[in-house]
Amino acid sequence: MSDLRDQWRKEIGRLGEDIAVQFLERKGFKIIARNYRKPWGEIDIIAENRDVVRFVEVKSVSCENLPDVTREMSSYRPEEQVHPLKLRKIARTAEIYMNEKRDEREFQIDVIGVFLNTKERKARCRLFEQVL
Repeated sequence: MSDLRDQWRKEIGRLGEDIAVQFLERKGFKIIARNYRKPWGEIDIIAENRDVVRFVEVKSVSCENLPDVTREMSSYRPEEQVHPLKLRKIARTAEIYMNEKRDEREFQIDVIGVFLNTKERKARCRLFEQVL
């Protein structure tokens, strides 16, 4: 049973990242890379907007797993699942990326919370900028 749950969680995560990419592109972001990995961390999306490199962590949740989720509900925030240790790993990985690319532009760390309603095929995204 936990294998099925893990598989579902991974699928929700992948779908949430795909939706976050579309969301960012509609806002004028250029996607540079996805799932940039180093031994100590991963960055879901690397994008640029207005000559600033953006390292984006995506946290997705399926509304089917949350009873009584409405558009106005703000008590559950998937973006709050990005804890300080995770932010430090992202920051370290972002610095390595910038050094590898010899990119001296400004960069920042953002988080996108994605609410998915897979039954109705709808999603809602919230972008939180400069979280660190």
